[in-house]
This record gives sequence, structure tokens and C-alpha cells, in this order.
Amino acid sequence: MFMPVNCSNYNTYLQLPTGSQVVCCSRCVLRFAYSRCPPPPPPRSYSFSSSSYNNRCSSLSYAFSFFSYNNCPPPPSQLPRQRKRAVICGINYKGMGKNMELEGCINDAIAMQNLLVREFKFPASSIRMLTEKGGHQPPTKINITIALRWLVQDCQAGDSLVFYFAGHGDQQPNNTGDEVDELDETLLPLDYETKGVIVDDEINEMIVRPIPAGVKLHAIVDACHSGTVLDLPFLCKIDKSGQTWFWKDHRRPQKAGVWKGTKGGEVISFSGCNDHQSAVEKTIPRGAMTWAFIDAIDRGCGNTYGNLLIAMRSTVLKDCIDTDSAIQEPQLTSSEVFDVFTRPFSL
Repeated sequence: MFMPVNCSNYNTYLQLPTGSQVVCCSRCVLRFAYSRCPPPPPPRSYSFSSSSYNNRCSSLSYAFSFFSYNNCPPPPSQLPRQRKRAVICGINYKGMGKNMELEGCINDAIAMQNLLVREFKFPASSIRMLTEKGGHQPPTKINITIALRWLVQDCQAGDSLVFYFAGHGDQQPNNTGDEVDELDETLLPLDYETKGVIVDDEINEMIVRPIPAGVKLHAIVDACHSGTVLDLPFLCKIDKSGQTWFWKDHRRPQKAGVWKGTKGGEVISFSGCNDHQSAVEKTIPRGAMTWAFIDAIDRGCGNTYGNLLIAMRSTVLKDCIDTDSAIQEPQLTSSEVFDVFTRPFSL
């Protein structure tokens, strides 16, 4: 039986599994909790667009198979191996000037680490933390690059990989012709002033293209201009209700031969805002997008990718209105198209 109990510190509800007495809030301490987030109405249309919102192609069909309870599970030797790895980066840019300093990125990184360990059973030893906090590697450009290459090194079918980044994002002119808006998205490491930024093309080359079949990588990027920061081929367009949605091919037609996908694996990215938008922090020192992501999962809204995205957008919109900030809209991009309202979300 489930019991709804409010978190007194943050006025939110957490999902208490059947038979459990306590559940860990990723923001503070253990407490009783339960809440169920009602899913949005089932989508009424699903189409794929290669050029514009009004250009619809035929819907994709999906076939599902289910295991019978009468079938015995395969012996352990036949079960697919699963290794979990994560790289978590949070940068506050302290001492780099008032306009550059952030308050909540290290808090977000620690909250994400707690979420991965508690909710998704990532071994703490398999998570590399890069922050300005003592005991963590400093999030310099070279350290981030090394960590990202470690993340995908020797990955095999069954592996689940996560890259999380909280910090500054930016844009710069694109000179290769592979961007729809003619701008590259970038992430700013701690030493960007002397070592430079990390460009979306570099991120794609490091952690997207090497992913082989059977491996899944999720990126969660809470930064300005981060909508397509992994340069993934497909961008999910969805209305507030979830009634209408489709995947848009985000590659430039004349550069269709430039493959930005994987080697058969799957890469999915949640980002803080559209490419032309800024990402904000809450009045408490936390990023609005990261807060919304963890909050949606804690409230049970993360059962599918579509429900998770809609829940995140609703929370972020409220935060933007409450703080009188410019609107930001979290984005979902992918290396391949799928039904966002039937695909279960998992890390």
C-alpha cells in the first residue's frame, strides 16, 4: 500500500516502492513518500519530419513481445551483461567574475550522482565526478575529454552510460556547413579562457559515433544553448499536452552524407533549453532543468520519455514564471526515432 507524504524541506513528493519504509530524497534526507503523476493523454498523432513542422510522413508502427510468466528466466550465464558508467561534471566558475559565476552546478552534480546510485543502481565506483569541490577532479578541458573517452572505452552490448553536465554553454559560428542555424553549440570547461571550449562536433566524435550495437548512452546537459549539443540527427517536437509530436531530422539536407549517428548503439539526450535559449538557476542554488529532471523521476513521472519531457517542461515553465526569467524549454534529441510515449525510460 502506498502513502503520500510531503517532503517538508522542498514541498515535493517522492515515490515509495511497495514494501519499503523509507525513500531517499535526492535533495535532502530519508523520508516516507509516495505520489503518482498522471500521464498525459495518449498521443493522437505521430509523424516524422525531415524539413518542417507541417511536413508529416507516415506513422511508424511498433510490435511488442511479452514474456510469459510460465517461462523460466534464462540462467545467469545467458543473461546479457550490463555495466554502468557515468561522467558527471558541475562547474560554478568561482573567481572568474560575477557574470560568469554560478551557484548551483556542483549541487546539481552531487544530486545527479545520488540519483544514479539510489534510483538506477549505478555503482559509486563507476561514476567519475568533475567539479571544483575537493576530492573531485577539476573540470578542465583535458580532464573532461579524458573522462568522456573513458566513458565509452571498451563498451559492449548491455552497457548503460551517462554523461551529465551542469555549467555554461554557448554558441559560435559554424564553418563546416552541418548546422541548420549555422552555429555550433559549445560547453565551457573551467579553463575555457586559456584552453578553449568543447564544440558539439567534438562531443559527437567522442561519445556518439563510437557507440556500438546494444549500448545505450544518455546525456543530460543543463546549460545555455544546449538543445542539440550532441549533434544528434533527430529532435523531438511535442506540444504541451502530448497530443501531437514528431521527430524532426535536424541535419542540413546538403550535408546529409555527414553521419552524426552511432555504430549501431543508441544515444539519447535531455538538454536544458533550445539552442537559442538560456538556462536559468532557481532561487535556491540549483539548475532549473536538473531540478525538474530529478523531481519528475521522484514523483513517478519518468515512466516514459514523453511523460518525463512534458513533466520537466511544466516544472521549468513554472520556475521561469516565478522568477520572472526568460522562458526555457527542455529538449529531447536522439540518434534514432522511437515512440516516446511507449518506450520506458531507464538509465
